[in-house]
Amino acid sequence: MQYQYPEKRASVVAEKEDSGSASGLACPICYGPLTRISDSPLYVGETVGSNLQCNTCKKTYFGNQTHLDLVASSGSKQYDESMPLATELFRTPVVSFLYERGWRQNFIFGGFPGPEKEFDMAKNYLKPVLGGNIVDASCGSGMFTRLFAKSGLFSQVTALDYSENMLRQCYEFIEKEENFPKEKVTLVRADISRLPFESSSVDAVHAGAALHCWPSPSTAVAEISRVLRPGGVFVATTYLLDGPFAFLPFLIIFRENIMGIAGSQIFLSERELEDLCRTCGLVGFTCMRNGMFVMISARKRSS
Repeated sequence: MQYQYPEKRASVVAEKEDSGSASGLACPICYGPLTRISDSPLYVGETVGSNLQCNTCKKTYFGNQTHLDLVASSGSKQYDESMPLATELFRTPVVSFLYERGWRQNFIFGGFPGPEKEFDMAKNYLKPVLGGNIVDASCGSGMFTRLFAKSGLFSQVTALDYSENMLRQCYEFIEKEENFPKEKVTLVRADISRLPFESSSVDAVHAGAALHCWPSPSTAVAEISRVLRPGGVFVATTYLLDGPFAFLPFLIIFRENIMGIAGSQIFLSERELEDLCRTCGLVGFTCMRNGMFVMISARKRSS
């Protein structure tokens, strides 16, 4: 099967928001729109003291030095919960610190071509929505967030991750950059299965080396489908363990055990990824391969 890049369409320009709105951000509990109740801006380095309130359920969310906290349990004083092992691993300070200092570089052995090349590949899929806003989902330490922001190709970049420590690394890397367009970037802590965005408010979602780490890829992709505007684009990279061994029974059993213990996913075929996108309401699936590395793209059907 041969895969091609999508044809370029007219650029999408993000809609202007009311001065009191939170630029398409929504309550992760009821999905009601969030409104700023403080004068603090929402971009990098200015979120301390930021207060957002849901117009519907009236819950209030707060920002700290590094990010806005938009998980459902935000503000809880007694309640806390742990996520599956694969998610908790990336919440640790050690892994968050090492991610861009050696961890991510080892992905080259799985066929990942490297951030700059992956960024160039993603740009081809994102051509139809250039000029719009993009969410860098499971952004980690923000290597792609920084590339998206510095490229000037998007009106707004939202870096989203569940890990507080990853967002702290993302913040620190941005602070070290000279002439970085901070006003275009917002750091948000959120659950990929409960995205804090209004429906049909996002032009593009990128997820680099993250799809296999999500506890429920179908729930996450369904959420991505919900928040994308009609014609919006989803681009993601992951590992694909296919070939002659993919159909052996022990591999399928192994995958089920990994999912149960670690909460991560092993994908065994391109068709599996295509079916995932299709069942979650996305169309126009395409992919590119290099060894175990695969970059996929799909879009939300235009109205």
